[in-house]
Amino acid sequence: MTEYGFPVGLEMDVSYPNFQVSLTLLSTEQLRFEIKEGPFARAETVDIEVVPIGNSIFAVSWQEESGATVTNVQDYDRGLVFSFATLPDGQFLRMTGKMVVTRPADRASDDRPRRNKALVLEAMTSLFQRHDASAVRRLYAPDYIQHNSDIPQGRDALEALVASLSRDVHYEPGLIVAEGDLVAIHGRIRGWADEAQVVVDIFRVEDGRLAEHWDVLQNEVPVTAHGGVSMFEPDEGTRRARSDPA
Repeated sequence: MTEYGFPVGLEMDVSYPNFQVSLTLLSTEQLRFEIKEGPFARAETVDIEVVPIGNSIFAVSWQEESGATVTNVQDYDRGLVFSFATLPDGQFLRMTGKMVVTRPADRASDDRPRRNKALVLEAMTSLFQRHDASAVRRLYAPDYIQHNSDIPQGRDALEALVASLSRDVHYEPGLIVAEGDLVAIHGRIRGWADEAQVVVDIFRVEDGRLAEHWDVLQNEVPVTAHGGVSMFEPDEGTRRARSDPA
């Protein structure tokens, strides 16, 4: 992985409507492609230019020995390649292909966990610290799935719930972990019940919005005199971040 976050070393098969191509990302300056069958069958190593254009999205362009020019927009979040090619005879092709990774990059370059953690943190503080019901439509998917039996399904129900919250409700975020499209956040909420509660919320992220939610709540129990450890510490998330910057 380079400063771009471009997944150097990754190998993938891309299936377009009429043919399949194998790509090997040799560096930020070269890739190798191989088309095994059909009228475009050939293999070649080409010089490329890589331009990051969004979160896990890269524009990769090159010119082939035949004179054909190609620009691929590689979207690693959605696993798609949008390809635009001008052939030597002037024919212009627009194609969308599904990518299947056959060999991972030399170093992980998936930026989703960091972005998804930021999304969840923004949602929890917007809704349960600032009581901003308007944030629901911006941060949650229209078909949001709720696995808490005490809360009705859907985004509209969540928006109504936030709008009706007592000003006594206050959420404190703590440790947060993420992998792929899943995020878990450990926190403490006051005013939701008669006693302060420690909660673990788990979210599934889809297309940059919160699409599904699970939670587990437990009343906070004070530390006893027998060497116990507190159930929640407000700085647990920052302490973890300092020990593991990734």
